Amino acid sequence: MRAVRNPYRGAGLDHPALADIPYPAEDADAALARVARCPRHQITPLLPCTELGDLAGVGSVLIKDERDRMGLGSFKALGAAHVIACDAAAGRAKGRTYVAASAGNHGLSVAAGAAAFGAASRIYLAETVPESFAERLRAEGAEVRRAGATYEDSMAAALAEAQAEGLTLLSDSSWPGYTEMPHVLMEGYLILMAEVADQMPEPPTHILLQAGVGGLAGAAAAHARRIWGDDPVIVVVEPDAAPALIGSIEAGAPTESGGPVSIMGRLDCKMPSLIALKGLARDADWFVTITEDEAQQGCDRAAEGGFASTPSGAAGIAALLAKPPPELGFGPKARILTILSEAP
Repeated sequence: MRAVRNPYRGAGLDHPALADIPYPAEDADAALARVARCPRHQITPLLPCTELGDLAGVGSVLIKDERDRMGLGSFKALGAAHVIACDAAAGRAKGRTYVAASAGNHGLSVAAGAAAFGAASRIYLAETVPESFAERLRAEGAEVRRAGATYEDSMAAALAEAQAEGLTLLSDSSWPGYTEMPHVLMEGYLILMAEVADQMPEPPTHILLQAGVGGLAGAAAAHARRIWGDDPVIVVVEPDAAPALIGSIEAGAPTESGGPVSIMGRLDCKMPSLIALKGLARDADWFVTITEDEAQQGCDRAAEGGFASTPSGAAGIAALLAKPPPELGFGPKARILTILSEAP
């Protein structure tokens, strides 16, 4: 594990590339009102894990279990489908085709949301994404196209063809000139943290948030600061093969990372979402990276404790077990909150 204290905590990162980028939404009320009308919605559990707490030497571990969110298998069910629900409420969804690149879970949310509101979906997958994900996408009504060897290749194809055909790009990342939809998408993730706040008997001392482009982490951190203030130590966890956020914090500017393909496939994103980066530079206390071995070991330990997932889904647990430096304060009085973000 490598850990970097965030020097911009509280003040945020003042950089020209972020000047016109919005901060993540913080208030979950509007998203909660929308999801309450969804027939697939059920609150996901917050579960204690004494075994993992004992292994890590902390007081308690609580895990927000997103493995059965809306029957789609991950927290991302709250994201793209929330955007399409907002479009439907404004009369913009029916007859539209939503285009996205995905490693699987974001695409499922796009596909399910489109099917629910009379729209179509087209999902671009890299050649490395398992065919099982493609089959699940088709089962939700999506057209699936393969493009390139990496997520970045599939994203480039999705963007190019959406522009060429006049279709609606629905990305879970953001960049200059493309912030409206990902901002609404991240608002959907606030539902998860609002549930946690109702489920926890007392606030956590530490929150471990895994990040790819950073959408979940950025939204969760923003809502955590709104409801719990400055007290929880928020730690963002990335693969050391894709240190997009930690690299940007160290550089003091949005920075594309380089590295090999990671077993943390859903976190293997080389460029951060600018909305997420802007929010996390203000809200996160620490950024850490974990190795492939640490990720796999954490995933295996989680499964042994009854929390089977993937190296991406269990990355927060892996970071907890990867001998964090003492400065993070993971001691016997620590109350750890983390998210098991996807099913195996």
